[in-house]
Amino acid sequence: MIAIIKGDIVSSRKIENSEKWLLPLKGLFNEWGKSPGQWEVVWGDSFQLEVDRPEEALKKALRVKALIKKIVSDETNKSLIDVRMAIGIGGKSYTGERITESNGEAFINAGEKFEELEKEKFNLLVKSPWPDFDGEMNLFIRLASVFMDKWSVASAELVEVVLKHPDYTQNEIGSRLGIKQNSVSGRWKRANIDEILSMEQMYRRKLERLLL
Repeated sequence: MIAIIKGDIVSSRKIENSEKWLLPLKGLFNEWGKSPGQWEVVWGDSFQLEVDRPEEALKKALRVKALIKKIVSDETNKSLIDVRMAIGIGGKSYTGERITESNGEAFINAGEKFEELEKEKFNLLVKSPWPDFDGEMNLFIRLASVFMDKWSVASAELVEVVLKHPDYTQNEIGSRLGIKQNSVSGRWKRANIDEILSMEQMYRRKLERLLL
């Protein structure tokens, strides 16, 4: 079992210099694997990422979202872009030299769910071999999307640090971001960090039981 994250950048043309988001995104993917076998950016703003451990897929998708949401426009100094992603879980039946050439249940699930994203008006959903799991997790993801899609640049920066360094105290997070601990506490609430972490942990626990 693997997971495939299939995605694209929403409103990417609003950022004139695509390298502002493309280089950080490639840098993040390079932490997780090698291109083009394990990840690839294609057609300018679309990508696929293979995750060997499906229980890690939601956390990785959240890190991608936080990274993209903190990219700002030179003109407005505000984030103008977002990312749309489908997580497909399942088997892998063929490994190509490029991830876009590989195939299997995980790829099919990711592709099918990705096609539904625009119709369903959501930026993140999951499809696995277990419909009950999908129904429950997608409900939580839809609810979380109400605030995730509205993350400010400051909130996205905080989410990124919390997900990358889960053992950091708020003081350590503040040092990383160059802000005081009480500012971290305020951002924490505005970004709904506790709800994000609870959702990610629930996804992980439920999927780990299914994968036994």
